[in-house]
Amino acid sequence: MSKKKPHNPLPLTELRPEPLPYAVWGNGQINAGAHDQMRAAMRLPVSVAGALMPDAHVGYGLPIGGVLATENTVIPYAVGDDIACRMRISLFEATPNLLAQHQGKFERALVEETRFGAGASFAPHERAEHPVMDDPDWEATRQLAALKDKAYAQLGTSGSGNHFVEWGELEILEEDATLGLQAGTYLALLSHSGSRGIGSSIANYYSEIAKSLHNLDKSVAQLGWLSLDSEVGQEYWLSMELAGRFAAATHEIIHRRVAKAAGVKALVSIENHHNFAWKEPYVDETGELREVIVHRKGATPAGVGVLGIIPGSMGDVGYIVRGKGVTSSLNSASHGAGRTMSRRQALSQITKSDQKRYLKESGVKLIGGGLDESPQAYKPIEAVIAAQTDLVDLIGKFTPRIVRMDGDLST
Repeated sequence: MSKKKPHNPLPLTELRPEPLPYAVWGNGQINAGAHDQMRAAMRLPVSVAGALMPDAHVGYGLPIGGVLATENTVIPYAVGDDIACRMRISLFEATPNLLAQHQGKFERALVEETRFGAGASFAPHERAEHPVMDDPDWEATRQLAALKDKAYAQLGTSGSGNHFVEWGELEILEEDATLGLQAGTYLALLSHSGSRGIGSSIANYYSEIAKSLHNLDKSVAQLGWLSLDSEVGQEYWLSMELAGRFAAATHEIIHRRVAKAAGVKALVSIENHHNFAWKEPYVDETGELREVIVHRKGATPAGVGVLGIIPGSMGDVGYIVRGKGVTSSLNSASHGAGRTMSRRQALSQITKSDQKRYLKESGVKLIGGGLDESPQAYKPIEAVIAAQTDLVDLIGKFTPRIVRMDGDLST
């Protein structure tokens, strides 16, 4: 006998009869399901504005590649489970030719100095030191205090799925005064991961609270919100920002350890969050300037002059970009290529030989990784970039050569 849904004593939350309009980039590359999710989010009474990036595809609650601005409220589920998932790239005082000349050394640096997968952690004697673990906000809530030891163990580790650490070559397309770099090709290390188990715990805990505060239609049932004037809203915001600092520290440690093991020294690093919420100014249709909360669920901040990273797949190029600050995109751009196949579809339709052939043709050595992350499961990155040339300028092109992901190291 099936269980009945628990009765919600709250009155049904009234949604807008029609969704607010939202801007779209790369519409021909975006499936109907992502639009359905975005339209549903734009019916929320707290929604102010929205946008879909060209890598958009169906996500949980809000589409991946969706950007949503709200009024004085934060939606934990629109930030996502992997709070502050982040990109970082470091450029080195070395030629990328070293990757072919000393491939074994660079592979060992990735294998020995990284940990991948759900629950992955370092043993006590292996743990890294970083000022983030002395942050007083770990004692701000009982949940954060309880998560601190897990955070310490997972500091410097990476998740599963599309998370990676990879060596490659970065072509700076023209001299850049901001970075202090000449045009040319540099050895580079690129990483993608988030706030690990602590981010997931924070997301799940506050998402349940947010849902309990509203009686929402099933189309937006996961998108409960927290007022930033409330104690619980302030708790979530503090926790989210601590998760962001933790994610940044994790990338810093990964790059420090892997570079040291490979014997190279970084010149400069670039990094950015996605799966996060920001307080940002917004000019509404009446011309009034006000503050809104911008949720970027798999979208890259692209304000005027802001540097960001838009990677391709394990076998495709990625880009370093500088934002143009387009208001209708809520100062955002894509965060990657975006999936065309679900993980289940990829596992059933892509063979190991298909993946190996693609990677060999691309000159990529894969360590770990699964068929669900094969390049064939993603949109062509060049088409995604072409759809957003009004949002960002391209300043660098990254080509992966040695890619480390979660999975069997023998494959």
